[in-house]
Amino acid sequence: MNKKAILVVSFGTSIKTAFESCIESTENAIRESFKDYEVRRAFTSYIIIKKLKAEKNIVIDTPQEALKKLKDDGFDEVYIQPLHIMPGDEYNKIVDKVRIYKDDFEKFVLGRPMLYRTEDYFKTVEALKKQIPKLEKNNCVILMGHGSEHPINAAYALLQYILDEAKPGNVYVATVEGYPMLKQVISKLEERNIKEVMLMPFMLVAGDHAINDMAGNRDDSWKNILEKHGFKVSLYMHGLGENKAFQQIYIHHILDSIDGNPMLEK
Repeated sequence: MNKKAILVVSFGTSIKTAFESCIESTENAIRESFKDYEVRRAFTSYIIIKKLKAEKNIVIDTPQEALKKLKDDGFDEVYIQPLHIMPGDEYNKIVDKVRIYKDDFEKFVLGRPMLYRTEDYFKTVEALKKQIPKLEKNNCVILMGHGSEHPINAAYALLQYILDEAKPGNVYVATVEGYPMLKQVISKLEERNIKEVMLMPFMLVAGDHAINDMAGNRDDSWKNILEKHGFKVSLYMHGLGENKAFQQIYIHHILDSIDGNPMLEK
């Protein structure tokens, strides 16, 4: 009988509560759904891996290290499931680093991130609706995405389009390092006479970006910028990984990989 494993890969976090509530809980949901598979963990951030080792003596494998161990332990089938949001630079790094191991296993499959096919966006919006509160006409939610210079940054525009179509209320997408930025959203809020804003991370974990860039005390945090513009601001300090509906999205992507609809397959 083949030995089968699922390798769950995330960027990682050094914040214990975020790790437990978002990454570990998602891994446990995967473990519960695939009881015939061994579920293992890898982080892609060398900085976080080194920090955890130096400060807490916690050892986390890179994807390469995890795959070597799976080979040494005699696994025949390996399904890699990234917990990344979209196929940008960080996802592409996984593709580049793991493809050299595909001949080490009888079956080797890399799954897709949260947002890849059009259907993924609709499922993501449905999952978001489970955590977005009922919004009055002058209230809104701003989702904080990471953003980048990668072409996949255009995914935020598609997400906004589907959010507008789904009508969960006034929900706007902005990014830390891409487009649209917060200032573009503020212009919309002022045009539409929005008074109250809830800030919500559109990230796997409520980590450094959520704690500092979104909710921090420094002058350029989103909370302080919005308050200076006269908005009443509340904070939703939970990553997407806490939401069971998002956990199910990753589980369905693993099922697609097992059924033969992967991103990268031997």
